[in-house]
Amino acid sequence: MGTMGLALPWKARIASAPREAAAASAVTRAGDPATAGKWGTRVEGSEHLGSGPQGAAAEAATEDAALAAACRAGDLRAYERLYSLHGAKMKNLARNVLGSPVDAEDAVQETFLKVQRSIASFRGQSSFVTWTYRILINTCYDARRSRLRKKEVTTDDDSEETPRIEPRAPGAHPSLRMALECALGKLTRHQRDVFLLYEVEGFRHAEIAGMLEITEAASKNTLFQAKRNLREMLEPPRSSSAPSRA
Repeated sequence: MGTMGLALPWKARIASAPREAAAASAVTRAGDPATAGKWGTRVEGSEHLGSGPQGAAAEAATEDAALAAACRAGDLRAYERLYSLHGAKMKNLARNVLGSPVDAEDAVQETFLKVQRSIASFRGQSSFVTWTYRILINTCYDARRSRLRKKEVTTDDDSEETPRIEPRAPGAHPSLRMALECALGKLTRHQRDVFLLYEVEGFRHAEIAGMLEITEAASKNTLFQAKRNLREMLEPPRSSSAPSRA
Protein backbone atom coordinates (compact mmCIF):
# COMPACT_ATOMS: atom_id res chain seq x y z
CA MET A 1 0.00 0.00 0.00
CA GLY A 2 1.49 3.33 -1.01
CA THR A 3 2.10 5.98 1.59
CA MET A 4 0.39 9.33 1.45
CA GLY A 5 1.19 12.80 2.72
CA LEU A 6 -1.76 12.99 5.09
CA ALA A 7 -2.25 14.18 8.63
CA LEU A 8 -4.98 13.03 10.95
CA PRO A 9 -7.53 13.55 12.32
CA TRP A 10 -9.67 13.01 9.25
CA LYS A 11 -12.68 14.33 11.13
CA ALA A 12 -10.94 17.69 11.17
CA ARG A 13 -10.06 17.47 7.50
CA ILE A 14 -13.68 17.02 6.43
CA ALA A 15 -15.35 19.13 9.10
CA SER A 16 -17.61 22.00 8.12
CA ALA A 17 -15.63 24.57 10.12
CA PRO A 18 -13.78 27.31 8.18
CA ARG A 19 -10.80 25.61 6.62
CA GLU A 20 -8.86 28.09 4.53
CA ALA A 21 -6.90 29.29 7.57
CA ALA A 22 -6.28 25.80 8.96
CA ALA A 23 -5.57 23.87 5.78
CA ALA A 24 -1.92 24.77 5.35
CA SER A 25 -0.92 23.52 8.80
CA ALA A 26 -3.05 20.37 8.64
CA VAL A 27 -1.72 18.88 5.41
CA THR A 28 1.72 17.28 5.35
CA ARG A 29 3.40 18.18 2.10
CA ALA A 30 4.77 15.56 -0.25
CA GLY A 31 8.17 16.16 -1.79
CA ASP A 32 10.76 18.68 -0.67
CA PRO A 33 9.35 20.92 2.10
CA ALA A 34 11.88 23.60 1.36
CA THR A 35 10.44 24.12 -2.11
CA ALA A 36 6.81 23.12 -1.66
CA GLY A 37 5.40 26.64 -1.28
CA LYS A 38 7.71 28.02 -3.92
CA TRP A 39 6.68 25.68 -6.70
CA GLY A 40 2.91 25.66 -6.81
CA THR A 41 1.59 24.58 -3.41
CA ARG A 42 0.33 26.50 -0.42
CA VAL A 43 2.83 28.78 1.31
CA GLU A 44 3.54 27.55 4.82
CA GLY A 45 3.68 29.94 7.72
CA SER A 46 7.48 29.96 7.89
CA GLU A 47 7.62 31.16 4.28
CA HIS A 48 5.77 34.33 5.14
CA LEU A 49 8.87 35.61 6.89
CA GLY A 50 10.92 38.11 4.98
CA SER A 51 9.21 39.27 1.82
CA GLY A 52 5.72 38.19 2.86
CA PRO A 53 3.11 36.30 0.82
CA GLN A 54 3.02 38.82 -2.02
CA GLY A 55 6.79 38.75 -2.37
CA ALA A 56 6.81 34.94 -2.23
CA ALA A 57 4.12 34.77 -4.93
CA ALA A 58 6.08 37.15 -7.16
CA GLU A 59 9.24 35.13 -6.63
CA ALA A 60 7.43 31.89 -7.43
CA ALA A 61 6.00 33.39 -10.62
CA THR A 62 9.45 34.59 -11.68
CA GLU A 63 11.06 31.21 -11.07
CA ASP A 64 8.17 29.43 -12.77
CA ALA A 65 8.63 31.61 -15.86
CA ALA A 66 12.39 31.03 -15.81
CA LEU A 67 11.89 27.27 -15.58
CA ALA A 68 9.44 27.34 -18.48
CA ALA A 69 11.83 29.39 -20.61
CA ALA A 70 14.72 27.03 -19.88
CA CYS A 71 12.64 23.97 -20.76
CA ARG A 72 11.47 25.66 -23.96
CA ALA A 73 15.10 26.29 -24.85
CA GLY A 74 15.81 22.58 -24.48
CA ASP A 75 17.91 22.87 -21.33
CA LEU A 76 17.91 19.34 -19.89
CA ARG A 77 18.98 20.71 -16.51
CA ALA A 78 15.64 22.55 -16.34
CA TYR A 79 13.78 19.27 -16.76
CA GLU A 80 15.97 17.73 -14.09
CA ARG A 81 15.11 20.67 -11.85
CA LEU A 82 11.39 20.20 -12.56
CA TYR A 83 11.67 16.53 -11.68
CA SER A 84 13.68 17.14 -8.50
CA LEU A 85 11.08 19.63 -7.28
CA HIS A 86 7.92 17.80 -8.31
CA GLY A 87 8.76 14.21 -9.23
CA ALA A 88 7.88 12.72 -5.84
CA LYS A 89 4.66 14.68 -5.58
CA MET A 90 3.67 13.81 -9.14
CA LYS A 91 4.16 10.11 -8.40
CA ASN A 92 2.11 10.45 -5.24
CA LEU A 93 -0.73 12.11 -7.13
CA ALA A 94 -0.60 9.58 -9.97
CA ARG A 95 -0.65 6.72 -7.47
CA ASN A 96 -3.77 8.18 -5.87
CA VAL A 97 -5.53 8.50 -9.21
CA LEU A 98 -4.45 5.15 -10.65
CA GLY A 99 -4.14 3.07 -7.49
CA SER A 100 -0.88 1.47 -8.60
CA PRO A 101 2.74 2.55 -7.97
CA VAL A 102 3.85 0.94 -11.23
CA ASP A 103 1.18 2.74 -13.26
CA ALA A 104 2.08 5.95 -11.43
CA GLU A 105 5.74 5.64 -12.47
CA ASP A 106 4.69 5.08 -16.08
CA ALA A 107 2.32 8.06 -15.99
CA VAL A 108 5.00 10.42 -14.65
CA GLN A 109 7.52 9.28 -17.26
CA GLU A 110 4.93 9.74 -20.01
CA THR A 111 4.09 13.17 -18.64
CA PHE A 112 7.69 14.37 -18.90
CA LEU A 113 7.88 13.09 -22.46
CA LYS A 114 4.69 14.98 -23.29
CA VAL A 115 5.98 18.14 -21.63
CA GLN A 116 9.17 17.95 -23.67
CA ARG A 117 7.27 17.31 -26.91
CA SER A 118 4.66 20.01 -26.39
CA ILE A 119 6.61 22.70 -24.55
CA ALA A 120 6.40 24.94 -27.62
CA SER A 121 2.62 25.08 -27.17
CA PHE A 122 2.86 26.46 -23.63
CA ARG A 123 1.51 30.01 -23.72
CA GLY A 124 1.73 30.97 -20.07
CA GLN A 125 -2.03 31.18 -19.50
CA SER A 126 -1.40 29.27 -16.28
CA SER A 127 1.82 28.62 -14.41
CA PHE A 128 4.23 26.16 -16.01
CA VAL A 129 3.93 23.84 -13.02
CA THR A 130 0.12 23.90 -13.18
CA TRP A 131 0.33 23.14 -16.90
CA THR A 132 2.62 20.19 -16.15
CA TYR A 133 0.23 18.78 -13.57
CA ARG A 134 -2.66 19.17 -16.00
CA ILE A 135 -0.75 16.97 -18.46
CA LEU A 136 -0.13 14.46 -15.66
CA ILE A 137 -3.79 14.29 -14.68
CA ASN A 138 -4.89 13.86 -18.30
CA THR A 139 -2.26 11.15 -18.72
CA CYS A 140 -3.67 9.35 -15.68
CA TYR A 141 -7.19 9.64 -17.06
CA ASP A 142 -6.03 8.19 -20.38
CA ALA A 143 -4.37 5.31 -18.54
CA ARG A 144 -7.56 4.56 -16.62
CA ARG A 145 -9.65 4.58 -19.79
CA SER A 146 -7.12 2.38 -21.58
CA ARG A 147 -7.14 -0.10 -18.73
CA LEU A 148 -10.92 -0.33 -18.88
CA ARG A 149 -10.97 -0.66 -22.67
CA LYS A 150 -8.49 -3.53 -22.55
CA LYS A 151 -10.75 -5.25 -20.03
CA GLU A 152 -7.92 -5.65 -17.59
CA VAL A 153 -10.34 -4.71 -14.85
CA THR A 154 -10.93 -7.48 -12.34
CA THR A 155 -13.56 -7.75 -9.65
CA ASP A 156 -11.05 -6.12 -7.29
CA ASP A 157 -10.46 -3.15 -9.56
CA ASP A 158 -12.88 -0.90 -7.70
CA SER A 159 -10.65 -1.17 -4.65
CA GLU A 160 -7.60 -0.69 -6.84
CA GLU A 161 -8.94 2.56 -8.22
CA THR A 162 -9.72 3.77 -4.72
CA PRO A 163 -6.78 5.85 -3.44
CA ARG A 164 -4.65 3.80 -1.08
CA ILE A 165 -4.27 6.10 1.88
CA GLU A 166 -1.89 5.47 4.72
CA PRO A 167 -1.74 8.48 7.05
CA ARG A 168 1.64 9.32 8.52
CA ALA A 169 0.18 10.05 11.95
CA PRO A 170 1.51 7.33 14.31
CA GLY A 171 -1.85 6.89 15.98
CA ALA A 172 -3.79 6.26 12.78
CA HIS A 173 -6.12 3.33 13.31
CA PRO A 174 -6.32 0.79 10.45
CA SER A 175 -10.11 0.73 10.66
CA LEU A 176 -10.21 4.50 10.09
CA ARG A 177 -7.99 4.18 7.03
CA MET A 178 -10.14 1.39 5.61
CA ALA A 179 -13.32 3.35 6.26
CA LEU A 180 -11.87 6.40 4.53
CA GLU A 181 -10.72 4.38 1.52
CA CYS A 182 -14.17 2.87 1.20
CA ALA A 183 -15.84 6.28 1.47
CA LEU A 184 -13.52 7.86 -1.11
CA GLY A 185 -14.31 5.02 -3.48
CA LYS A 186 -18.00 5.95 -3.31
CA LEU A 187 -17.40 9.56 -4.36
CA THR A 188 -17.69 10.51 -7.99
CA ARG A 189 -14.36 10.58 -9.81
CA HIS A 190 -14.54 14.37 -10.04
CA GLN A 191 -15.23 14.79 -6.33
CA ARG A 192 -12.46 12.37 -5.40
CA ASP A 193 -9.91 14.08 -7.63
CA VAL A 194 -10.68 17.56 -6.29
CA PHE A 195 -10.59 16.27 -2.72
CA LEU A 196 -7.22 14.60 -3.26
CA LEU A 197 -5.72 17.60 -5.04
CA TYR A 198 -6.84 20.02 -2.34
CA GLU A 199 -6.79 18.11 0.94
CA VAL A 200 -4.04 15.59 0.24
CA GLU A 201 -1.72 17.26 -2.27
CA GLY A 202 -2.23 20.80 -0.96
CA PHE A 203 -3.06 22.66 -4.17
CA ARG A 204 -5.11 25.86 -4.11
CA HIS A 205 -8.45 26.08 -5.86
CA ALA A 206 -7.01 28.35 -8.53
CA GLU A 207 -4.39 25.71 -9.33
CA ILE A 208 -6.94 22.88 -9.34
CA ALA A 209 -9.11 24.88 -11.70
CA GLY A 210 -6.18 25.13 -14.11
CA MET A 211 -5.36 21.44 -13.83
CA LEU A 212 -8.89 20.13 -14.28
CA GLU A 213 -9.93 22.92 -16.68
CA ILE A 214 -12.85 24.01 -14.54
CA THR A 215 -13.69 27.27 -12.80
CA GLU A 216 -12.37 28.08 -9.36
CA ALA A 217 -15.95 28.25 -8.08
CA ALA A 218 -16.62 24.78 -9.47
CA SER A 219 -13.56 23.45 -7.63
CA LYS A 220 -14.76 24.94 -4.35
CA ASN A 221 -18.27 23.60 -4.84
CA THR A 222 -17.01 20.12 -5.73
CA LEU A 223 -14.81 20.03 -2.63
CA PHE A 224 -17.77 21.08 -0.48
CA GLN A 225 -19.89 18.29 -1.95
CA ALA A 226 -17.10 15.73 -1.50
CA LYS A 227 -16.57 16.65 2.16
CA ARG A 228 -20.30 16.67 2.84
CA ASN A 229 -20.63 13.18 1.34
CA LEU A 230 -17.63 11.92 3.30
CA ARG A 231 -19.07 13.28 6.55
CA GLU A 232 -22.36 11.53 5.88
CA MET A 233 -20.58 8.25 5.20
CA LEU A 234 -18.08 8.43 8.07
CA GLU A 235 -20.07 9.97 10.89
CA PRO A 236 -21.99 7.45 13.03
CA PRO A 237 -25.76 7.60 12.62
CA ARG A 238 -27.58 9.72 15.15
CA SER A 239 -30.34 8.24 17.22
CA SER A 240 -33.74 9.50 16.11
CA SER A 241 -35.27 9.09 19.56
CA ALA A 242 -34.25 10.63 22.87
CA PRO A 243 -33.08 8.23 25.61
CA SER A 244 -35.87 7.10 27.89
CA ARG A 245 -35.90 8.35 31.45
CA ALA A 246 -36.36 6.11 34.45
